[in-house]
Amino acid sequence: MAYLTYEEYKDLALLELDQTEFERLLPEASKAIDSITHYFYRQNDLESDVNFRRVQFKNAVVCQIEYFHDMGATSTHELNSPLTVNMGRTQVMTGVENQKKRNSLIAPDVYMYLSHTGLLYSGVSTI
Repeated sequence: MAYLTYEEYKDLALLELDQTEFERLLPEASKAIDSITHYFYRQNDLESDVNFRRVQFKNAVVCQIEYFHDMGATSTHELNSPLTVNMGRTQVMTGVENQKKRNSLIAPDVYMYLSHTGLLYSGVSTI
């Protein structure tokens, strides 16, 4: 089940993507968001959920689609540059500081949308 239609995307988005690009990025963005929300909407119905949480979740998916589009990649392998590049006898290495600044698979703004929804909760319940 898709979390977002193309029409919903156009209403919420900042970028104008064509439908082909949207359909290419939606599954990858959905997987990324699922991984941080503990697959909540794979087990629960998104459309019957509380309006606030539903809208915030859809905004997070839109944000992730736009992040993947802007970065030109959908995996951590593609997002992060190599630590060492060799060109003939020349070797260029990134410093330790640069290693700490590697790109995350999840867009930083996604956490802003999901922070007050309870979808990021990862605590352990007690009986």
